[in-house]
Amino acid sequence: MPVAPTIREALAAAQQAAGRSEARMLLRQVLGCEEAWLIAHGEAVLTTAQAEHYRQLCARRARGEPIAYITGSREFYGREFAVAPYVLIPRHETELLVELALQRLPQGAHVLDLGAGSGCVGVTLAAERPDLSVKLIDDSVDALEVARINARRWAPANTALLLSDWYGALGDTRYDCIVSNPPYVAADDAHLAQGDLRFEPQSALTAGVDGLDAVRRIIKGAPARLQPGGWLLLEHGFDQAAACGQLLAAVGLREIFSAPDLAGVPRVSGGRRAT
Repeated sequence: MPVAPTIREALAAAQQAAGRSEARMLLRQVLGCEEAWLIAHGEAVLTTAQAEHYRQLCARRARGEPIAYITGSREFYGREFAVAPYVLIPRHETELLVELALQRLPQGAHVLDLGAGSGCVGVTLAAERPDLSVKLIDDSVDALEVARINARRWAPANTALLLSDWYGALGDTRYDCIVSNPPYVAADDAHLAQGDLRFEPQSALTAGVDGLDAVRRIIKGAPARLQPGGWLLLEHGFDQAAACGQLLAAVGLREIFSAPDLAGVPRVSGGRRAT
């Protein structure tokens, strides 16, 4: 790449490493501009510092680092969420969890987001429904700081955050709905060595030999934390719906269901405490 390339030249060189759309995304990150400005100023010359910064970002992407960690953000349910390497990258499949919760939440409901990470689930619920009161729980101080940024941006009035190992610091409070996208990957799953998963925090991905350790804890503790008629909804792996259904039934939850994502993969299961 030339010492002082134009925007067009920089993009052409970067596309070999990052692909067209990602090359443009990374250059917008460097320049702090919108796509329309980039299109209109193809002959503008980058400064030496800008060119070097861009080269470094493209090199990180070429090594496989997720674009979301490089740019520090990811879109989820129509909003940009801050992300960092100590939280999972929000995925569109998880939007199903939000949709199913929104369908079931009564006016003024109290919601608990367990293992909130970036806060994309709980904060989205709070932003979509200002009548809700949403508490976001995580056992990572760093993750909670990311969730706090997102909560302040999108739903500052009806969110609260708490450092807790699942239900450990909650006291006796009961909720109308518990949502969770917990770790659910088996510890020896080969996919952990592929793609974005190589860079994401293992503690937020893996949960024991069969991937269900966190799911078991969440389900076991749910009846004591739910109001009568309250729902527990959780995301899980593609082959875990049957096991989740059995666990939900074993603790006495009713109206048990499993819902597929847009790809037809069983993605979210849930159950309801008896009224």
